[in-house]
Amino acid sequence: MRIVCFLLLFAFMPVVSAKTTPLAKRPNVLFIAIDDLNDWIGALKGHPQVQTPHMDRLAKRGTLFSNAHCQSPLCNPSRSSLLTGLRPTSTGIYGLAPGIRQVDITKDRVTLPQAFMKAGYYAYTCGKIFHDGSVLAKEHAAEFSVWGPAPHIPRPFEKFVKNEPGGHPAMDWGVFPENDEDQGDWKIADAAIEQIRNAPKDKPFFIAAGFRLPHVPCYASKKWFDLYPEDKLIMPPVKENDRDDTPEFSWYLHWKLPEPRLSWLKANNQWKPLVRAYLATTSFVDSQVGRVIDALDASGLADSTIVVLWSDHGWHLGEKQKAGKNSLWDRSTRVPLIFAGPGVAKNARCNRPAELLDIYPTLLELCGLPAVEGLEGHSLVPQLKSAKAPRPWPAITSHNQGNHAIRTEQWRYIRYADGSEELYNMKRDPNEWINLAGQRKYASVKMELSQWLPKTDLPPAPGSKNRILTYDPVTKVAVWEGEVIVPGQKAK
Repeated sequence: MRIVCFLLLFAFMPVVSAKTTPLAKRPNVLFIAIDDLNDWIGALKGHPQVQTPHMDRLAKRGTLFSNAHCQSPLCNPSRSSLLTGLRPTSTGIYGLAPGIRQVDITKDRVTLPQAFMKAGYYAYTCGKIFHDGSVLAKEHAAEFSVWGPAPHIPRPFEKFVKNEPGGHPAMDWGVFPENDEDQGDWKIADAAIEQIRNAPKDKPFFIAAGFRLPHVPCYASKKWFDLYPEDKLIMPPVKENDRDDTPEFSWYLHWKLPEPRLSWLKANNQWKPLVRAYLATTSFVDSQVGRVIDALDASGLADSTIVVLWSDHGWHLGEKQKAGKNSLWDRSTRVPLIFAGPGVAKNARCNRPAELLDIYPTLLELCGLPAVEGLEGHSLVPQLKSAKAPRPWPAITSHNQGNHAIRTEQWRYIRYADGSEELYNMKRDPNEWINLAGQRKYASVKMELSQWLPKTDLPPAPGSKNRILTYDPVTKVAVWEGEVIVPGQKAK
């Protein structure tokens, strides 16, 4: 009996330990977000010329998830999902509004930073973590202990890009400002560095730094553009008429957006300048990540700090005939995701599907915090210990009700609200050039992948606006922000 009791006690100890780790022994968390960064970092090999030595260095210090994906290809729903632990389909948050506290389902949800505050952590944020304006000023104190500066991307007096589609001020790119120190992201890095240096000594910290680049407008100083001479620039692989085998509904997800079509970029000689600017701003933001990591190392806290770096979604640079986000293809959903620090294997690369939704439960487990009820992601701790650990779940991305992508190691399956489909063998066709959905021999593959489509698929939450698409399966009418879409105009 004593042996049995001992074995039971021994088996139970890890669970008790994870929930009762003394506050002083819990690791710090450095939470780094990057806006609109796709897989164009050196460690992910998304572009052959990209220079991101600091993110690559961080990847070697920990585990890189090479098949990580967002839950929505748009800022507010992606960040809301990550920070609440709920899928967009479970909340109805699909657009740039509303914020989580304006939606009944999420108004009382314990967010990721709140979970750390409840556990006794000092929680600080600077830059863009929640989507801008999604948390009201009166709600700030409930989400983080302290809110630091969140400067935006500075803009020149006149735009560089003329006659861009829609005249949107963000659709611009070029050499600006003259000095890196004038960039908003430099100031965000400064704020995070100051917090690392002056963090409370009596409790662990959760420091969140949200960088804004390479989000448009893509501005960087000349030295970053000089890394990518235009005459030697390698352009992303693009197939002419790539959209001929994609459903018309695929156009509806980005029906009338300021992000330009590839045809416009080519006609206005802006494709190369945009690609160059995206690479330049990516290298600049990488330098700011490096400044923050260097400050962590200099503080002597690196060995007791978990670092997680992520991007809210990807970005097209001409692939699938478009620039921007708002699609269910890999270029828009695949993101960098890196963990480093105590409890994380070093110099590891995991190819299992991972979701931004998984960050919340993973950090709770790594830091020994109590579980939070209702989280829809799954802890990545098994993969952080062994990159080859099995993982049964795919990555799921949704963009408005009824439109979903299922991503495994081999397949990407997309089903749109009208029932139309796409299927790509990502191992043989990583550019998603050949839609296999219409071939009968892949019916069983589609059937298997369709089992992962969200069972809960709510309509847009009250107050939803910007980038909202609805579809009535009875009348077969698609409506983009109040405007009926006329079939047959998919290239609009």
